[in-house]
Amino acid sequence: MKKIILTALLGAFAFVSIQAQDIPERKHEGYRPHAKERSHHKKQMANLNLSEEQKTKFKALNEEHHKQLEELKKQDNITVKESRERMEKLRKDHHDKMQALLTPDQKAQIEKNKEAQKERMKEMGKKRGERMKTELGLTDDQSAKMESNRKLMGKKMKAIREDKALSEEQKKEKSKELMKDQKEKMKSILTEEQLKKLKESRHHHDGMKKKPDAKQTI
Repeated sequence: MKKIILTALLGAFAFVSIQAQDIPERKHEGYRPHAKERSHHKKQMANLNLSEEQKTKFKALNEEHHKQLEELKKQDNITVKESRERMEKLRKDHHDKMQALLTPDQKAQIEKNKEAQKERMKEMGKKRGERMKTELGLTDDQSAKMESNRKLMGKKMKAIREDKALSEEQKKEKSKELMKDQKEKMKSILTEEQLKKLKESRHHHDGMKKKPDAKQTI
């Protein structure tokens, strides 16, 4: 029970989170990274003022990438490790081809978008921390420790993401290990009463999500 509660708390406080999804043992059991990647590229390209030529080429690249991934999933004569390695190579090749179509100004805009997103996440994290401090009745010492852990976790997550020596699978595994280590550190911060309050709050929010007609107030 405590493990579940701590997991919920990590979700509430983490500045950066990486959803580490396990790749299924069989490639055709619903794992579709191309859908996530398309969504990511779409957000990145939203305000870049792409030319019609660029849009056409991007569409062709995406269709080609989708086809390659589908063909890879049908290859049952290769190992899971080989499948992961090929999938990662396809992802990298696709990314490089997409980047090659962008102008220097568009690349600079993408970097600005990333920085703006970081600032938004920082502000959200700050407000979330203040809200949780009030809801759980955290002391100043507890709040300081939570903030320190959050920042440290963010730095470690960033280091993992930017480590080019790691494969995507290795990044996921290291992220899992980091989350597990973070849970252990949290045990010495919250009291049983605070964990109880967190559980009740979690149940309330989950209940609201299950009611599509419910009006939520801030």
